[in-house]
Amino acid sequence: MGKAEKECPPPDESQRKGKRGRLKRSKSRNLLERLRDFENETLLFVDDEKVPFSNNQGERDIRMTKVQQKISGCFRSMKGAAMFCRIRSYLATCRKNEVRASEALLLLFEGKLPEFLNIFK
Repeated sequence: MGKAEKECPPPDESQRKGKRGRLKRSKSRNLLERLRDFENETLLFVDDEKVPFSNNQGERDIRMTKVQQKISGCFRSMKGAAMFCRIRSYLATCRKNEVRASEALLLLFEGKLPEFLNIFK
């Protein structure tokens, strides 16, 4: 038994009142179990330098959609929302590949793709 298991032991099965469902675990026990069960995924950033340490960038990428919703209240149609998301996704991908937004939009209006996307042709 490791030090973490001693600090955050699993819930006592003898305390079970009913026969259904999982026993309630503490937040620290839930974290311990997730880190144990997803150790490879959690530490992937150590082995692969392309994997970021945190998911902050993913959260930042979707933040603009919420800002747009707060400003205008909502999108007028699903088609408009889909177009907004597609444009934001394109610009975010370009930014991650070191292509400025102005350059990416210019290429788009010329009917061209940034160099990093030409691998798909």
